[in-house]
Amino acid sequence: MKDITLKEIAKKLGISITTVSKALKNYTDVSPKTKKAVIELAEKLNFTPNNYAIYLRTNESKTIGLIIPEVVHHFFSNVINGIIHRAEENGYLVIILQSNESLELEKKQVNLLINKRVDGIIISLSNESNNDAHLKEILRREIPLVQFDKISKLIKSSKVIINDQKAAMEAVQHLIDKGCKKITHIRGPLNPQNAIDRFLGYKKALEINNLKFDQKLVYTCKEVTFEEGKLFAEQILKDHPDVDGIFVITDLVAIGVLSYFNENKIVVPNQIKVIGFSNWFMAQVISPKLSTVDQPSYEMGSKSFDLLLEEMICKKESKPFLSKIVELETAVIERESTNNN
Repeated sequence: MKDITLKEIAKKLGISITTVSKALKNYTDVSPKTKKAVIELAEKLNFTPNNYAIYLRTNESKTIGLIIPEVVHHFFSNVINGIIHRAEENGYLVIILQSNESLELEKKQVNLLINKRVDGIIISLSNESNNDAHLKEILRREIPLVQFDKISKLIKSSKVIINDQKAAMEAVQHLIDKGCKKITHIRGPLNPQNAIDRFLGYKKALEINNLKFDQKLVYTCKEVTFEEGKLFAEQILKDHPDVDGIFVITDLVAIGVLSYFNENKIVVPNQIKVIGFSNWFMAQVISPKLSTVDQPSYEMGSKSFDLLLEEMICKKESKPFLSKIVELETAVIERESTNNN
């Protein structure tokens, strides 16, 4: 069945196309009676606006693109909620794409969004991202862009971030304050900036407290999974039986660590203390409850959309826009995995 047009609605009601268009947009110069007739007929005929035609007329699609590494992760699901909530309040639809931590898929998705004529793009880079050509293409086409969480410092766009290095320092300092002397770090892959910064924060905290850094105490995730947490927990106990603290790149991996310790009767926090990162809801469910760094994911989503909206408005009004960096606060959440009391 072919799509119903404004022209057909106008013909059936004996009014102009302009009046139909105004009625659907709730213009005040159209009478309530006419508006009611237009809306009822449009609903009866299942009329939907032609988005491409709207784009040609207004140069707006009223859609934005969101690319994230994974949808199921608690952190990213909260970010999505924050973005969608603000987008709906401002009349935008969100196209959500998942890169699965693949650079090639991320590039394809950027091209897809460009071809879909989205008004702006929000992105958290995949772990494989070490090439900025696709981000430069977004900027070359003058499409508003906001990066969040996993970003490229080389791309001049607005960003919503936390101070990963400072947050990691505070997490490791928490372990030291709890009496830990030999602390391992289960870090993220080598590419993502947030994994680099959390590793640097770990090193700096040791340095400040006159604890010797030993590369052998650092274990690197490839995929950042629960299973890796279990494997590294086993390896740490074999390699360094005297370790008394572990700082983990994210809660999912940290919960894998706790799971292995529980299965093998390693008493946390008495024998070894563990702290994660992100404040995933499962951190409060596992036993012992996981100490972690609270990362404001919902706020990161809402702030990302607000920055994008600001740039989209400037573009629409042909006003200059200077990219901005919004840094959100984090906090160490102490729970049972580091608390001996």
